[in-house]
Amino acid sequence: MKAVLQYRASPGFAAIIEAARGAVPVAIVDEDDAAGYAREIADAQVLLHVLKPVTATMMDAGPDLKLIQKIGVGVNTIDLDAARARGIAVCNMPGTNSQAVAELTLGLMLGALRQLAYLDPLTRAGQGWHPDAALIDRVGEIGGRTVGFLGYGAIPQLLAPALIALGARVIYTARSPKPDAPGEAVPLAELLAQSDILSLHAPLTAETQRIIDGPALAAMKQGAVLVNTARGGLVDEAALHAALVSGHLGGAGLDVFDAEPAPADNPLFALPNVLVTPHVAWITQETLRRSMVVAFENVRRIAAGEDLLHRVA
Repeated sequence: MKAVLQYRASPGFAAIIEAARGAVPVAIVDEDDAAGYAREIADAQVLLHVLKPVTATMMDAGPDLKLIQKIGVGVNTIDLDAARARGIAVCNMPGTNSQAVAELTLGLMLGALRQLAYLDPLTRAGQGWHPDAALIDRVGEIGGRTVGFLGYGAIPQLLAPALIALGARVIYTARSPKPDAPGEAVPLAELLAQSDILSLHAPLTAETQRIIDGPALAAMKQGAVLVNTARGGLVDEAALHAALVSGHLGGAGLDVFDAEPAPADNPLFALPNVLVTPHVAWITQETLRRSMVVAFENVRRIAAGEDLLHRVA
């Protein structure tokens, strides 16, 4: 079995792969290296998929491909129908990155509340004691606020006890109530109206595409903060930009975007009340080690003809 990882892997990530791969040869190819991908996938049986969308054409470049292993959870970047039609198994790895995403989500909540995107460059420029008073007036604490989660899977449930310990009230909207988890289940309309911080944790589907649109943003509290570490397509970015510019929203913390990699001219990047990271909520050394254990166990299983872990197609 040969595997191809299509990602700009850091030296640390490459070392983790080397330690986990056993006897499986792994070719690491940059996402922008189309020629390198075509060369390496030609005789590979496994594609280790991170972010770059996997199309039918990319699958056809690997005639021996048997498994597309998502390094993460969301498989919206894989053409599942094309994989099924070609008899290629698709697996993900729920839970491996939950801790990392939960921690960065909390960081974005805090950073947006404390206006870090504005204060960091201001301080570096030697102007930290002369901030815009209007922005400073928006600075606040999590304690005493209501944090709402759209989607209430493993990541929000990790966060909820910490938020409650900090003095927040936790509410959520999910497909089904979670009676054993902290927090109060509410309808979406109440989630929007009551949340001082709205954090998105839903998968991107036809039902959730642009679920946070203009009317949804208008229904949110004046000065509320939006945090998204799920999928960029959940949010209408033009409507979000308008809500932030108008002052209706107080800030946003975003790790994901509608177009990725996010271009430099994304209008959200020019706003001082927006804190951004480049879809890296999941990336920690710990997550990568856990992920490679699952990935190479599935490589072993497909070679042995055994049932795969977390098969989605």
